[in-house]
Amino acid sequence: MTVKGVKSLRPAEIATIPDRIEAGTYLIAVGTAGGEATLRQCNPSHLPSLLEKLRTAGLIIKESGDSIYVSRPAKVQSIDIKTQPYPGFPTDLQAQLMVLMTLATGLSVITETIFENRFMHVAELKRMGAEIKINGNSAIVKGIDQLKGARVMATDLRASASLVVAGLAAHGITEISRIYHLERGYEDMAGKLQALGARVRKEKE
Repeated sequence: MTVKGVKSLRPAEIATIPDRIEAGTYLIAVGTAGGEATLRQCNPSHLPSLLEKLRTAGLIIKESGDSIYVSRPAKVQSIDIKTQPYPGFPTDLQAQLMVLMTLATGLSVITETIFENRFMHVAELKRMGAEIKINGNSAIVKGIDQLKGARVMATDLRASASLVVAGLAAHGITEISRIYHLERGYEDMAGKLQALGARVRKEKE
């Protein structure tokens, strides 16, 4: 991209695109916790790889204009993913999808090719009962029947989102500390999840 400066700028109206990672996080959350939801004001064409993977895992996905319907009719099936630049699977949804795979049938291999040291959420998920082994830049996830609530700590933005997703599906109470990471990328996540019927709240500091 080459930018050539000008003496002054003129007024303009610009529509910013929807946040595909936020949309993807809520799709995965519904798939993990169960139930159904319709996400509005999103762009399905921005999430081709995720939607394909969710369908392969057994979720029902219906796209319509600027909305996506998601439901989980039965047990989720394990799938393998490898993070790649757009339009491949987003690295910023790797942690969230890993949570979905902790409750899937069978083994899943999740390979991270974009960033180093992006499995810090694994230790926290294991506190919740997840069975995950790290092998280089891959995580091998063995699906289990139930996660359990625990006190966990957010280590970065997407890891914190994955812990919220895990907490929604876990038996018991999950308490997540250092949510300032979460609030860098999600506006009123607790409120949006409450609208879906989730029992979640932000504690006052």
